[in-house]
Amino acid sequence: MNYLPILAAEGGILDSLSESAQRTGETFGFNAWLFFSQIISFCIVAFLLHKFAYKPVLNILEVRRQKIAEGLLNAEKIKQQLAESEVRYQEILTKANTEAQKMIDEAKSSAQALADKRAQAAIGEAEAIIAKAREATIAERQRELAELKKEVTRLVIDTTSKVTGKVLNQDDQRRLSEEAAREVAA
Repeated sequence: MNYLPILAAEGGILDSLSESAQRTGETFGFNAWLFFSQIISFCIVAFLLHKFAYKPVLNILEVRRQKIAEGLLNAEKIKQQLAESEVRYQEILTKANTEAQKMIDEAKSSAQALADKRAQAAIGEAEAIIAKAREATIAERQRELAELKKEVTRLVIDTTSKVTGKVLNQDDQRRLSEEAAREVAA
C-alpha cells in the first residue's frame, strides 16, 4: 500500500521530514559535490577490485572446485577399482583353494596307489620267499631222506653181516639196501 498520499494529506509531514534531513545534513556537514565524488571513487575502486582481485579469486576458487570434483571422481573410481580387485582376489583365492584341494586329492590317491603297489610287491616277495623256503625244505628233506636211507642201509648191512657172520657180496648188499629203502619210504 502506498503511504505517501496519506502522509501528504496529513498536511506537511513530508515537509517536516525534508527540513529535518536538511538540518541533519547541515549539522554533520553534508556536501553534495563531495558525496557524488565519493560515489564515483567507490565505483572506480569497486570496478578495479572486481577486475583485478575478485575475478582472480573467483577463478582460483573455480579451479579448486574443479580439482575437488576431480578428486571425488577419482576417489569413486578408486573405490570401484578396489571393489573389483576384491572380487578378483576372492575369485583367485577360491580358484587356488580348489586347485590346492585337487592337488591334495591327487597326492592322496597317488600315495594310496603307491602304498597298494608296495603292498603287492611285498606280498609277492613274501610268496617268493615262502616258495623258496618250501623248495629248500623239500630239498633238505630229500637230502636228509637220502642220507637216512644210506645210513639205514649201512646199518642193515652191518647188522646182517654181524648176525650172519659172513661177508655180504655186492648183490646181497644191493638187495638189502633196496628192501631197507622200501621200508623207510613206507
